[in-house]
Amino acid sequence: MQITVYGDTLCAQVTATAMAQTGHRVCWVVQEARSREKLERGRPLFREQELDRVFAEQLESGRLTYCFRGDVLPPVAEAVFLAVSPGDADWSLDIIQEVAGHSDCSVVINQTVGPVGAAERLRVQLHDAGSCAGLVALPDLIQEGNAFQTFTRPESILLGCEQGEGEAEVRELLRPFNRRKDVIQVMTLREAEFAKLAISGILATRISFMNDMANLSESLGVDIDAVRIAMGADSRIGEAYLYPGCGFGGAGLDQNVLALVDALKARSAEPGLLAQVLQNNERQKEVLFRKFWQYFEGDVAGKRVAIWGAAFKPGTRRVDNAPVLKLIEALWAQGVEVAVHDPKALPELLAWAADRGELQLCDDPYEAVAGADALMLVTEWKLYWAPDWRRLRAAMRQPLILDGRNIYDPDFVRGQGLVYRGIGRV
Repeated sequence: MQITVYGDTLCAQVTATAMAQTGHRVCWVVQEARSREKLERGRPLFREQELDRVFAEQLESGRLTYCFRGDVLPPVAEAVFLAVSPGDADWSLDIIQEVAGHSDCSVVINQTVGPVGAAERLRVQLHDAGSCAGLVALPDLIQEGNAFQTFTRPESILLGCEQGEGEAEVRELLRPFNRRKDVIQVMTLREAEFAKLAISGILATRISFMNDMANLSESLGVDIDAVRIAMGADSRIGEAYLYPGCGFGGAGLDQNVLALVDALKARSAEPGLLAQVLQNNERQKEVLFRKFWQYFEGDVAGKRVAIWGAAFKPGTRRVDNAPVLKLIEALWAQGVEVAVHDPKALPELLAWAADRGELQLCDDPYEAVAGADALMLVTEWKLYWAPDWRRLRAAMRQPLILDGRNIYDPDFVRGQGLVYRGIGRV
């Protein structure tokens, strides 16, 4: 089948790669200048371990090609995926108009996460333009850092369609990823869109709740890790997303929760629970700074802080709304020197910091801690889990470890001659 995928998003790259891997002929259409520059240099827009390999293989095979909006018309497609950025609604409309002019297209699959009702509007526009193609909603459920696997081995697929329109075509496209058991949940367009946003909302709420509990546990002399394990053992709660930390980030989760907050505000005078969740999360992003400030009793000017991890989660190089950004700004405001190590995210962090302040970016984690008065663990990359504690202690000027993800054992760290502060740990 000839497929066209539109968008400069991770979802677009994953979809195009996965469809090509299963034998389809895929044209990926992008529009941003920096996307064009990367692809013309033979580089993917987004880099993740398994995705990198399969993407390169599909380009080499010729099943996957790319083009740029306005330069070359993509081949006439039998199926079209819309995986554009949430702010590109005008582009989605333009694509709908283009698709309507081709009778060969049988289905348009909207993966773009937007406000509830967006897919309905696209469907009306498609039919008003005279197309007989079906339009379905297939909300993006991939998890950044493990995006290719979560697309090709999904736990759940939300498929929104009206009166079965486009369902058979999408089931056939997704058949390679739906073999162990049927994970496709069919619902209306609005239900699929709302379900995606609600999933993001409950995940953000669980994280925020655990952060509140962790902050309370410190004042009560209770170790939040013991509480977390007890909560997770209750089948009504489960273990997922119960880890307190220094806040969540990333464009996707924040945008989805904001979309829910906007919908609530439009229909209610009360700000709602989710508005408080976002406020709590922004405050939590400074929790390591507050612990640093308290330890030195406010005498922090001229101190040096090492930060391990800048990406908003392991497995990605992106720093969109990452906790590290607000943390660095707080440190800069108090005249603190900041050195950062991250295995992937330093180029994006450098671009963010260019007009804001001075950062020392280090290729080696132990270079960052040299002469540091504190080490802040912000992103739990696996290479940080088992450091050389003797080397760490010898390199640091002050022995303070601020663990923003609770990955270390407090007693063990203290046994190495270091001072340990976690999130809700005693």
